[in-house]
Amino acid sequence: PAAGEKHSGLSQNYDNIIYLIQCKRGIGTDYRGTEARTQRGIPCQKWAEKIPHKPNYTPEKYPNAGLEENYCRNPDADESGPWCYTTDPATRFDYCAIPECENQCMQCNGEDYHGEVSRTESGLECQRWDVQEPHMHGFILKHYPDKDLKMNYCRNPDGELRPWCFTTNPKKRWEYCNIPRCNSPPPVTGLGSQCLSGKGEDYRGRIAITESGNACQHWNTQFPHKHGWIPDTYPCKGLEENYCRNPDGEKKPWCYTTNSSIRWEYCTIPSCDRTEQEIADVPVQVPLTEECYRGKGQSYRGTTSVTVSGRKCQAWSSMFPHTHIKTPDRFPDADLRDNYCRNPDGDSSPWCFTTDPNTIWEYCNLKRCDDHTQEPPNASPGMMEQNIGQSTPTTSGNSWL
Repeated sequence: PAAGEKHSGLSQNYDNIIYLIQCKRGIGTDYRGTEARTQRGIPCQKWAEKIPHKPNYTPEKYPNAGLEENYCRNPDADESGPWCYTTDPATRFDYCAIPECENQCMQCNGEDYHGEVSRTESGLECQRWDVQEPHMHGFILKHYPDKDLKMNYCRNPDGELRPWCFTTNPKKRWEYCNIPRCNSPPPVTGLGSQCLSGKGEDYRGRIAITESGNACQHWNTQFPHKHGWIPDTYPCKGLEENYCRNPDGEKKPWCYTTNSSIRWEYCTIPSCDRTEQEIADVPVQVPLTEECYRGKGQSYRGTTSVTVSGRKCQAWSSMFPHTHIKTPDRFPDADLRDNYCRNPDGDSSPWCFTTDPNTIWEYCNLKRCDDHTQEPPNASPGMMEQNIGQSTPTTSGNSWL
């Protein structure tokens, strides 16, 4: 993923375009966004349903209030803003965390800016979003209904540093606009961000492993992969630690990996469509360095399953891609469950076979509990040129095959 790409595409007229603006003006009586969870993360009840709560406000009684699906709305002009009936029998209704539309200034990177500035920072007039001259582009209105691409106003539909526009100068494709920053603090995301809703752009959970098992690289580091998603540059994208995020509108949260041969991968995040209990049952995957072992780690029973170089561990009961004899049947006391890092043979620290056909085994990304300054073993045993099927000693002299 990379910020700053301005694609080419076809034109689209403004006729019949419905703007699903995801922010509210004033108390939000005209809010028509798609937020469907309360400020505490509880899913909203559909306005047309009567379970678990019998509603006073229904689509039939208030046809002009936008009571579609279970989206947050404000049909009664409540001073506290949009709300909804909840799916929790114990909570009849609650308010929703809808950010204010920014008309005169911008928060964060200006993705909620809906003002009318239409000139770039150098004074060039902006090109209308619904035309393709002098510059063809892919920001077609029907494909970005929630980005408020009206007239030729400066906007930030793609997660750039700040609002921008295509210019009417044939020699200058696009340029940033000079929008002042708001003095008020940015809105705080609600509890619903612990699960995947839509593309997961508001996900703020602590999963830090990719869908293939690679550990995530910290956002504030440039190793092993250099990138432009700097936390200080994008203060509202939630780029804390090495947690999976979606700062650029990808199809779901992702991260750069600690595997030098794999730049980035998507992450597996539990969907908000699942029940609250199902979401709660999904184990939180914290940064792998928080787990530790004592001594040589023969008693380690944690769930880390990634090596020191970021490779995913092979299951102990599997013979692919590496054949071995370190099986649960042969080592019943070593707790060789799944593909968790273990030390069944008295090696110097927990290890595992890897799913990389070119790397037989490696130590795991773990530190000793009694010495958090100790670095993982420097040896890279998986890189040793060994023939699978032959007995080869480990660094401690034990047979691994």
